Amino acid sequence: MHIGIDAHAIGARQGGNETYIRNLIKSLAGIDGENRYTIYLANARAADQWRDEFTNQYKNFSVRLLPPPTPLVRVPVFLAYELFRRPVDVLHVQYTAPPFCRVPVVATIHDLAFERMPETFTRRGSFQLKLTVRRTARKASRIATVSEYSRRDLLDIYKLPTEKVVVTYNGIESHFRPQEASSNEAEEIRGRFGISRDFLLAVGSLQPRKNLVRLIRAYAKLRSERADFTPQLVIVGRKLWLTHEIFDEVKRQRWADDLILTGYVADEDLPALYRAARAFVYPSLFEGFGLPPLEAMACGTPVVTSDVSSLPEIAGDAALLIDPNDEQALANALIEIMNNERLRAELREKGIAQAGKFTWRDAAEKTLRLYQEAYAICHMPY
Repeated sequence: MHIGIDAHAIGARQGGNETYIRNLIKSLAGIDGENRYTIYLANARAADQWRDEFTNQYKNFSVRLLPPPTPLVRVPVFLAYELFRRPVDVLHVQYTAPPFCRVPVVATIHDLAFERMPETFTRRGSFQLKLTVRRTARKASRIATVSEYSRRDLLDIYKLPTEKVVVTYNGIESHFRPQEASSNEAEEIRGRFGISRDFLLAVGSLQPRKNLVRLIRAYAKLRSERADFTPQLVIVGRKLWLTHEIFDEVKRQRWADDLILTGYVADEDLPALYRAARAFVYPSLFEGFGLPPLEAMACGTPVVTSDVSSLPEIAGDAALLIDPNDEQALANALIEIMNNERLRAELREKGIAQAGKFTWRDAAEKTLRLYQEAYAICHMPY
């Protein structure tokens, strides 16, 4: 079987989408030496790196570099043309497949935030996703999604057959681990990002769904009302869309010097930030999975996160759960996670155990079965 994987997110700093496809491919290589794989990339530097470091080691994998215009051109034109010239047996995509595709498709649809919360997207982005993802969901032979919550959403909104949608949970990379941060590591990472004392950490792309405006307000409220609340707030993530409210809120605060927005941070630098943080906070309004809370747990950092969408399913009882729409509840949780040493120790222990339940190998094994099922459906005798 020849499997094509659209991995254009690699090298594009796309957060969870990039983390997902990168780790899935590496884990597939670790368990499958029989099938042939072609990885479609759009970033020339990433393509060179993967050829040098990956395909030399795994001979059943090859890389094809496709032109990197916008998805409106890349998927329906360049990817479709590549598949026409060099057919595969199964195509794996994230969210969107070419509209004219002669091979069976396995689609990973992480969540339907654009359906549930279109106001947190640009009008154009929401319209495009609703059009292309709905079409892909109907066309795909199999759909992988990353939580039971997202599976129920897909079945409910798109009215898909139950056997078509399968949960393949994300995993946690091995460098997110619960070693104690040495004084040198903590000092180095703080110096690099201008952090001068204890800090709360938030990680996630800058967009309305991450609920960062409410987090900043809760933080500022505590700084104004409590003399014993003095940590800095460090927010890690690249700008995506509708970010003006976040930056406007920062400018309004008298504590702006203690609000540190780092921009994009490379994956290899995140564990040190997690380990150095006093606590991790993730008040997202909607997630299909939510990798950052689990990454923080794996590093032994106590977590505050939301009690909505998939987050209770993923966090279990290993995080302090709050209503993300309740600013006071968020503020109370920040005080609790900073000051309650018994709670911190309990969440650290539970968090490490919870993060250990999620592996990329398991995700790869389930995804490989989906490839086999999609291929079998296409070749089923009638």
